[in-house]
Amino acid sequence: MSEAQVAATNLIAEMRQLEDQLDEVNKTLEAQRELLRRRKIAMPVAIVNKVETLKQDFKRLEHNVLEEQTELRQLRALSEMSTRITNSLNVDTVLAETMELVIVLTNAERGYIVLSNDETAELEFRISSESGLMGRAMASGDGPQISMTVVNEVMSTGNPLLADNAYQDDRLSENQSIINFTLRSVLCVPLRYKERIIGVVYVDNRLVAGLFTERELNLMMAFANTAAVAIANARMYMRAEQILAEITQVKELMDNIFSSVGSGIIAIDSNDLVHTFNRAAGEILDLPPDAAVGNDVSQLMKTAALELEDHLAHVKRNDQDHSLELSAELPGRGQVALALSLSPLKDRNDMTQGVAMVMDDVTHLHEHETTINAMKRILPEGMVDQINEIANIEMGGLRREVTCLFADVRPWVTLPDVSASEKLRILNQYQAIATACINECGGIIDKYMGNEVMALFNTQLNPEHNHAQAALECGLLMRDRFVDLYRELNIDPDPHYYIIGMFTGVATLGNVGSFQRREFTALGNSINTAKRIQENGARGAITIAQQTLDHILRNHDEEHRYDFRPRAPISGKGLSVAMRAYEVSRSA
Repeated sequence: MSEAQVAATNLIAEMRQLEDQLDEVNKTLEAQRELLRRRKIAMPVAIVNKVETLKQDFKRLEHNVLEEQTELRQLRALSEMSTRITNSLNVDTVLAETMELVIVLTNAERGYIVLSNDETAELEFRISSESGLMGRAMASGDGPQISMTVVNEVMSTGNPLLADNAYQDDRLSENQSIINFTLRSVLCVPLRYKERIIGVVYVDNRLVAGLFTERELNLMMAFANTAAVAIANARMYMRAEQILAEITQVKELMDNIFSSVGSGIIAIDSNDLVHTFNRAAGEILDLPPDAAVGNDVSQLMKTAALELEDHLAHVKRNDQDHSLELSAELPGRGQVALALSLSPLKDRNDMTQGVAMVMDDVTHLHEHETTINAMKRILPEGMVDQINEIANIEMGGLRREVTCLFADVRPWVTLPDVSASEKLRILNQYQAIATACINECGGIIDKYMGNEVMALFNTQLNPEHNHAQAALECGLLMRDRFVDLYRELNIDPDPHYYIIGMFTGVATLGNVGSFQRREFTALGNSINTAKRIQENGARGAITIAQQTLDHILRNHDEEHRYDFRPRAPISGKGLSVAMRAYEVSRSA
């Protein structure tokens, strides 16, 4: 008990002692008055009246002291409630406890805190406290039996409502809920926060009329003002917790995404400090993410042996994306190839505040490309490009119509008398031209045979409806390119060196060999015939069989015009009858 409370208690005790003494004085005066009356002596009336007046004044003083002590006790309780409410984050628990105290201080029977839902605007009973003097008047699951008319009135006007006798109050006497719930004393005050009514505090008593006075009204208003702030703060705190939980969830999700992404992701802030460094970036650069985050990016790049300062500055200076590929010798990994994509990081005002870097390790792609290029220098380019399709072709093969072209790019007898290596160098010049022409015209190189090359048109790997004309265009393109080579080398052959022949017919195409090693090729009489036509052709001539001519005429592209000059029929090994043949050139 505080000193003020002790002093108040002592004051009341002393006043009661004085009251007892006044009673004794009054009794003594009455006895003296009776004694004087018997002796026929009258006591002055003023003395008795003054004593009575003194008693009445003393009673009023005692009443005022008690009222002040009650108000002081209520104010102290309100102060304690305010401290507890404003210092607590679990406002529902504190409000429930303080609601019980409010009921005690106001002598109310029941008390409720009703709040407006921010999302639905519906009223919700957040705190309910009933003393049970009349028992529970509502079934389980029902709402409290109070006057919602009073609640709605205070919510809509923002003014407190005090009814010391609800039955006789003109505002409430016709209210059915007042009658049904036998409400006598009602007090309802608004919960106001920043000029907005967020709910009400409601207390009532169904037994006693005139229970609530201006003092209880002021007490409830003070309590409501403090409670409104506490409720608003608690709501903001709960919302902040929700937002924090959502942010944490999103961050965890982003961290999981960044961790699972195969590309390295590095985010750099406006101070050139590494803000994000995911697992993939650590694996690519052989750096632990924990050691990278928070460090200066220049130090990070120095540790990783990368030169990116100029590229980062370019992105920030020009405020635009930038992509590049580079090779670097990384500590712990050796030579690697990296593909980088740099983008500016912008804030909500579209101002660049950093750089985001997406990094991919393309070392294996470069190695694969190097391997493919090496294979293309050894194997026909078309076969390398279609390597997966070739692998899936059945070992048994497939019969289909094709045009087979054989070209002797430089007969052995035309080569100069030089060393074997020099002869090979010269021969490769001509084979390179023939290879390029076959690729441009959509052919597949089946094989090289020294100074000869074999090409196929309309296989499973290069289907072509007008394949005979495509093969003829390939032969004519070789002629043009060989003439350019002659001119470049200052050669004036007479006639030209090349001998080109082709035949159109059905052949068997597929893989030959074993499951360990396969080779895609074409077999059959049509292939042998194409070889016979080439062998019987003249130097500087492009020779085709009647079957190839028929196919060209059936599917002729009018953009190209040719001269077909009949030549002597071709006969020989593998040919049962002489075959009609033609030498072809472009029309003038």
